[in-house]
Amino acid sequence: MTDLVVRRLLVDMEQPIARHWCDGDAFRSALFNALSMSFPVGEQFFIDSVRNGFKALPPGQQAQFDAEVKGFIGQEATHRRLHALYNAHLDKLGLVNDWAPRAAARMKLLDGLDPRHAVALTAANEHFTAILADWMLRNPDLLGTQDPRLATLWLWHSAEESEHKSTAFDIYRALGGDHAWRITWFRRITTIFLGDTLRQTVDNLRRDGTLWKFGTWKSAWTTLFGPRGLVRETWRPWREYLKPDFHPNQQDSTLSRRWLADNASRYTAVGA
Repeated sequence: MTDLVVRRLLVDMEQPIARHWCDGDAFRSALFNALSMSFPVGEQFFIDSVRNGFKALPPGQQAQFDAEVKGFIGQEATHRRLHALYNAHLDKLGLVNDWAPRAAARMKLLDGLDPRHAVALTAANEHFTAILADWMLRNPDLLGTQDPRLATLWLWHSAEESEHKSTAFDIYRALGGDHAWRITWFRRITTIFLGDTLRQTVDNLRRDGTLWKFGTWKSAWTTLFGPRGLVRETWRPWREYLKPDFHPNQQDSTLSRRWLADNASRYTAVGA
């Protein structure tokens, strides 16, 4: 089991966000902004699905997961709150969050179904966020130095995503979820997540007026497919989820533990 600490990040999210806060890079700013737009509704869904899955466990297993589930919910609720503040600044920049309402509508289709479906969907999404988190922690310079507050937000969020990456997966297995449905949902989420990320990023760039600039496309190619590209570096860990004997803890979390240890002055433990 994992001891999950709920932390309060010491950043001021009241100050405005620059249009190209990622060191003037329009593409990277648009990409990270797009991802942030998905988080409040997504984190709430993850909270609800894990909570409902936990409630469906027999009392003996609930005792086993109780502390971890509380920590998971606390961390995700904190992520949801801070990204909602982040997204409010994006609204003021004229960006429109089309991702969240689409995601909310899809999630309602799961109402009334076996809770294992929502937990499997959450586990799949948590794998995506975990491998994205590891990429960010390995390449923190890609967040730039123009807004240290946002760089801290993204790296803290990444560290905690890596920290709780196995919670939904373990709840799914405890509920008797099988490999076939786990993979079915993972394949569906892969298509949906990549499609939504692309669609929102492009819309952000279009509204920003930078979609058809050469520098935007150059940055997109380098960020996604370059030597340290997101696609290039996450392909292998993405594929590992398909293995029948896969478990999230097989993927290294050293960078998460290191960031949390090295940056303890940037947060406080809730209730400490």
